[in-house]
Amino acid sequence: MDLSRYADLFLTESREHLSAINHLLLELERAPDAAEPVGGIFRSVHTVKGMSATMGYTAVAELTHELETLLDRVRKGTQPVTPEVLDTLFSAADALEAAVELSVAGRADEVDVVALVERLRALGGGGALARTTDAALTGAPAPVDTPIASTAPAPGDADAAGRASTGAPVAGPASTRWLIRVRLATATALRGARALLIVRRAESLGLVSSIMPPLDALQAEEFDREFALRLDTPTGRETIDRALRGMGDVEQLEITEEVAQAAPTAGKAAESASTTRSRTSRHVRIDLDRLDTLMNLIGELVIARGRLLQLCAGTEDVVLDETLSQASRLITELQDEIMLCRMVPVAHVFDRFPRLVRDAARALGKQIEFSVIGKDIELDRSMLDEIGDPIVHLLRNAVDHGVETPDVRQAQGKPAVGRLTLSASRERSSVVIRVADDGRGIDSGRVLQKAHDLGLVDTGRNELSDDELVRLIARPGFSTADQVTDLSGRGVGIDAVQNRVRSMGGTVEIRSVPGAGTTVTVRLPLTLAIVRALLARVDAETYAVPMTHVNETVDYQTSSVQRVKGRDVLVLRDEVLPLIPFRTLVQLAPQPVGGRQHVIVLEVGDRRAGLVVDELAGQQDIVVKQFDGVRESAALFSGATILSDGAPALIVDVGSLL
Repeated sequence: MDLSRYADLFLTESREHLSAINHLLLELERAPDAAEPVGGIFRSVHTVKGMSATMGYTAVAELTHELETLLDRVRKGTQPVTPEVLDTLFSAADALEAAVELSVAGRADEVDVVALVERLRALGGGGALARTTDAALTGAPAPVDTPIASTAPAPGDADAAGRASTGAPVAGPASTRWLIRVRLATATALRGARALLIVRRAESLGLVSSIMPPLDALQAEEFDREFALRLDTPTGRETIDRALRGMGDVEQLEITEEVAQAAPTAGKAAESASTTRSRTSRHVRIDLDRLDTLMNLIGELVIARGRLLQLCAGTEDVVLDETLSQASRLITELQDEIMLCRMVPVAHVFDRFPRLVRDAARALGKQIEFSVIGKDIELDRSMLDEIGDPIVHLLRNAVDHGVETPDVRQAQGKPAVGRLTLSASRERSSVVIRVADDGRGIDSGRVLQKAHDLGLVDTGRNELSDDELVRLIARPGFSTADQVTDLSGRGVGIDAVQNRVRSMGGTVEIRSVPGAGTTVTVRLPLTLAIVRALLARVDAETYAVPMTHVNETVDYQTSSVQRVKGRDVLVLRDEVLPLIPFRTLVQLAPQPVGGRQHVIVLEVGDRRAGLVVDELAGQQDIVVKQFDGVRESAALFSGATILSDGAPALIVDVGSLL
């Protein structure tokens, strides 16, 4: 039986359980006497154990078995939660994660858990001998370290396996026909694989027929938890029961001797299972590549829709207009549904950060209370994959540079335990992620001295504005750390964050108060694929400005423009907005005097400015195409798109302007 088709599903399920294990271990560390975290860890480990045994991943199954044994002792109160036990559990979680990844990648031979298994056995009560003794006392079969899947022979070996286990031919005149109904446990992972193993085990006992749902439906997991089969075998009911339950995750097993009148019963059982399946199976797993393909296709449809609307704009055919309007509406609804399918809670990434902060704080001898807010906020899956590394940089910088050691904090009148918060929220059509700490803040004097040493700032300058401070610490290689550590000091933190966030069409803001802490705010669009944009023309070119950052548009009135500190500003409703001439940005000559211009009021967080353009050309849904900018060029654009007339247009990176 080929189980490779379930490898990706096993990996996904295992990662979810590993995330839960790490989260619960942190809870257990905070409250060693609490029973709930231990129970939760035990259940997750037990599930991974069953799945790995099903898949034939021996090293993972062995490690989880020993981990389960130790957790069982903790759960029963025979093993106290000591620092040694906690360290072992954390090490086991790390080793389990590595073993799962390597096993799925086909590199199981690289998994080395021997030392950790022995360490777990020592804490868990003596290893194999103790397990065998416990099994003898309870009457249960002793657990084994080899995967359950190995007990199921190949279909072609069913006859031999039947004779080996029963001492009789598989099917013959003395065979009995049994109707077997199986219900899997609610929490069964890899239901399809588990059902197939049960069917294969039944085949080893005799002749299997009338599987309902059919075998291909079981393989595709197109069933709820119940299935039925007929088995012709001389084996007795108790032996069949013991053999099939031994495959694991069997909640209920009904074995009925079938007579001639029992045939309709099997049909009814199958019909009932089918009805239950159609009523309760509401979710399916979809490969991310397929979602990406759908998004690319809907992007092409959006471009084609814009082209059709433009071509039919001058026609007077009422039927054509109605049909085109309906098609446009359907494309919009399809686009919205596909984008909703791609939205994933940020918890999928955030859940791994508490463990990261805990390990970093311990390595530096610091005490940090870490909290996560807004884990249910949703973001496009492609962006979620990209944002993980920038947040890691921000958290490590906060732990290393921001939060002080307990003795320093107490000397300053602060609590010994520092506070670090990671939060996500929705603002208009953006997702805002903040990393805030109550540490020492950014030492602007130290940054200025470093900038003097590197020749980045005139020696006569003795202070920096907030924007200048951010631009300096975001320069590649800029760092004020006295020494390089495993966490920071190489000058790649804020620079890496800003580059990655800007490549996603987002912005980075930093606010710091010396002695009180630092807050880094990352603003991201909901999706990278299709965005609403305002089209603006400058000379003969058209540019796209994401509507996420557009507050309003106004006519350029010379009477409202003033000169302040050598630059033009616009007075708009008693507010002074700095003006950014787009022609100057793209190195074009100023527009002749008297020419009409427009101002696009841009807004990023609490910063506002006016972008001066020649003409406004309306709004349009655009498909974002990423590109690599020319080296040493200005960071004015975050991507490109194809307009409805087939012409290309560059997408303005608003964050680089403000």
